[in-house]
This record gives sequence, C-alpha cells and structure tokens, in this order.
Amino acid sequence: MSARGTARQIAAKAGMLLGALFVFTLLLAALPAHRAPAQEGSAAQSPEVDRRGMAGMDVGDEHASEKVAVGNMTPGHHDAHSAHVTMTAMRTQTPEDVQRAKEVVAQLRAGIEKYRDYHVALNDGFKIFLPNVPQAEYHFTNYRNGFLEGFTFDPARPTSLLYRKTSSGYELAGAMYTMPKRATEDQLDARVPLSVAMWHLHTNLCMPPRAQVRNVDWSKFGLKGSIATQDACNVAGGRFRPSIFGWMVHVYPYEDSLDKVFAMHHHMD
Repeated sequence: MSARGTARQIAAKAGMLLGALFVFTLLLAALPAHRAPAQEGSAAQSPEVDRRGMAGMDVGDEHASEKVAVGNMTPGHHDAHSAHVTMTAMRTQTPEDVQRAKEVVAQLRAGIEKYRDYHVALNDGFKIFLPNVPQAEYHFTNYRNGFLEGFTFDPARPTSLLYRKTSSGYELAGAMYTMPKRATEDQLDARVPLSVAMWHLHTNLCMPPRAQVRNVDWSKFGLKGSIATQDACNVAGGRFRPSIFGWMVHVYPYEDSLDKVFAMHHHMD
C-alpha cells in the first residue's frame, strides 16, 4: 500500500474515532448524574433540587435571572404582546387536530399518573427547579427527557412535571413539553397541534453587567425588564440574548375539556 493510501486510512480511522468520542460526550453530558433521592422535608438541601435551568433548554448567563424567568413560566404571567415572550400563532382547528390532541392528553395522563406521588418523580430523576422561590407552579424537570425531546416525541415522557405546593408536599397539576428554540412551527404543530395549544419562547433578554448582578434593577433587566432590544442593552452595558431556553407548552391533563387542558394561552394579562 502506498504512503498516501496509508495516510488516508489513518485519517479516516482518526475521524471515525473523534466522531464517536463526540457523540459519546454529547450523550454523557445529557444524562443526569446518579444521585440519591430527595428526603421529604429537605428539598432545599437535596441533590434533586435544581438551580441551573429548565431541561432541554439553553442555560448560561440567564442563571442570574432565574427568579425573574420563573414568573414568566407560570400561568397568568404571559402577555402575547410582550417583547419577552413569543407565542405561536393559533391555526384553524380541524377534527383531526382535536383527536390528535386528545390522544396526546390520554397518553400523558397514563404516563404521569404514578407521579401524583412526587416522591416517585424525585426517585425517577426529576429535580425541583428553585424550590425556595414562591411559585404558582413548581417545575420538576428531568434533563434526560428534555434531551430526548430534542429528537423524539413521546407524549407520556414530558420534560417537566408541574406541581402546586400544598401543606404536605406537592400536588401534580400537569406537565410541560419542550423543543429546541430552532424548531419550526410546523415541527411544534406535529407534536401538539397549534390549533389547540400555543407554544411559547422566552425572547429578548438583557442580562445586567456582571458587576451589577447582585444589586441589579430587574425593572430594566431580565425577562420582565423594560430593555428588550440589542441597542438598549448595549447602552445599559448589558449582555443581550435574542432567546433563551427553548419552546415550551404546558398541558393540564386532569382538566375536563381541551380548552382547560391547554388553558395557558387563555391566561394572558
């Protein structure tokens, strides 16, 4: 074999090895680390508590704005005209869409029924997002599910479970599906019909200068701040993000009608 042929074989094998290492690293990073389940009454100190961000979504500089972001992720805090929230347009409803949505709801209910006991969710790898921040709903997020939702859709396998706080723990209310922010509306519609539900994406985030994070004026910065453009963020010395996290849709499968099951878009202020 010529030297050139040998060199090509070596290069090809090296390329295959590097590709395999890349895929392995990507999968390893997406899987949650094995951790002991949370003990009741110790959620704030539990390894199941998560303060990083929502699964299946990009996290980085917005870490400091999590408390602000959480308010935008709960019912009653979405404004269709807000510069910080992009909502999908409602499409003309068809009988096929309604039937497909009902099938999604039925599969979701069956898949999350066991999580009425929130301890089971913790044992299955769901982590509480910001448990010490008062919220209308608490997201219990499974990062492996969020990673998988970027490639496949299983209605019984949501990224997050939605719980309401009770005097004795948490009560299951619904779930949240996610998709990467690069997803098209047609791709979102293929999962949950846009004639029945609205997906939403958090946009135009201006993070404050790093030196001001501890004493920041959140009326200007963050997902509820007045700054919503790159130019205004530059003037304020901030760091602009056109979008954060990914597409999300909340589903409340225990409600008695589709309007209530996908009621998030009916709660805009």
